[in-house]
Amino acid sequence: MKSYLLIGILAILTLKSNAQGCCSGGSGSPIAGGASQGVLAERQVELGGNYQHIQTNKFYTGNKRISNTIDGFNSNYLYMRFAYGVSKKLTMSVETGYFINKTQIGLDKADTIKSSGFGDLILFPRYSVYTKNTEKTRTEITIGVGYKIPIGKYNDSTVTYTNLTTGKKSYTTSPPTIQPTNGSNDIIFYGFVYRGYPAKQYRIFANFLYIKKGWNALGERFGDYSSVGLFASKTFFRKVGVTLQVKGEITGKMKYDKYIDMLALYNIDVNSTGNKRLSLVPQVSYTRKNVTIYALSDLPFYQHVNGTQIGSSVQATLGATYRFYFTKMNG
Repeated sequence: MKSYLLIGILAILTLKSNAQGCCSGGSGSPIAGGASQGVLAERQVELGGNYQHIQTNKFYTGNKRISNTIDGFNSNYLYMRFAYGVSKKLTMSVETGYFINKTQIGLDKADTIKSSGFGDLILFPRYSVYTKNTEKTRTEITIGVGYKIPIGKYNDSTVTYTNLTTGKKSYTTSPPTIQPTNGSNDIIFYGFVYRGYPAKQYRIFANFLYIKKGWNALGERFGDYSSVGLFASKTFFRKVGVTLQVKGEITGKMKYDKYIDMLALYNIDVNSTGNKRLSLVPQVSYTRKNVTIYALSDLPFYQHVNGTQIGSSVQATLGATYRFYFTKMNG
C-alpha cells in the first residue's frame, strides 16, 4: 500500500486506559492494531514511530458531565514499530511503546501518582485476502490476528503513609490507569477494507478491531474492546494527504476473581468500568520519497460511561514512517 495510508497510524485505543476510570478499572498501552493499514510489498521494510500526548480532566456519570473527583490525568507516550513484507500478501509487524509518564493529579493537587516504563509487545501479522486493480480503482481486503504480551509493570505501588518515627512506608496498588500495562495476554482481531481511485488521488477505507482481553496475575480481566473506523482521504500536490475519520468504540465491563475485594485492594469500582465513545479524527500527512510525517487529533463528540469515570479529552499524535526494500527486487 502507498505510504499515505499510514496517516492514521495511531488513532486508536489510547484512552481505553482512561475510559475505564482513574478511580476504577482499565489500563493498557496504545497499540497500532487499529491503524489504517493493509500489507507491504514483498521484502519491503517499514520503520515507524510517534509521540502521543493525552490530557483530560472531564468526569462523567453516564453521558452527563459532573464535578471532578481529581484534577486530571495526562500521559506522554513513545510508540515504535517494525514491519516486514514476508510476501506480497503477508506482512509481519512487531510493535511496542514506552510511557515517558502516566500521571494522575489529585483533587486540589492533594497528591500526584505517576509511573513510567514499557507497556506491551505486539506481534501482529496481516494477510491480504483480496486485491483487485483496474484502470480506475484499487480494492483491497486485509485481515490480521495479533497477540499482546505485557512487558511492563501492572502492579506498581504508591506510598500512602510514612511513619515519621520509624521511617517505615506503607504502600497501595496504583490505579489501573497509571500502570504502563494491564498485565494480560490479549488476542487482537483486525480487518481492513480499502477502495482507492488513483487518478483522482482519493480513497475511502474502513477498519475493524476487536481485542479479546485475558486475565492477569491479580485476578483481573479488563473489558473486551471493539472499534470501527470509517475514513475518507485525499492527496494534494502528490505529497500532502488529508484524512477525516469517524470512529466508534465500545469497551466492556471488567471481570474479576470473586474472592478478591477489588475496591479495597486495587481501588477499582468494577461497576464503573466500560464505555461507549464516538469521535472525529482529522489527520494530515506529508510524504517525500520514502518518508511520511503525520499528525492527528482525536476529538470525542459523544461518550457514555458505566457508573462514574474520567472521560476523554485532548489526544494528539505526531509521528513518522520510513519504508525501503531489504533487498533489491529482481528485474
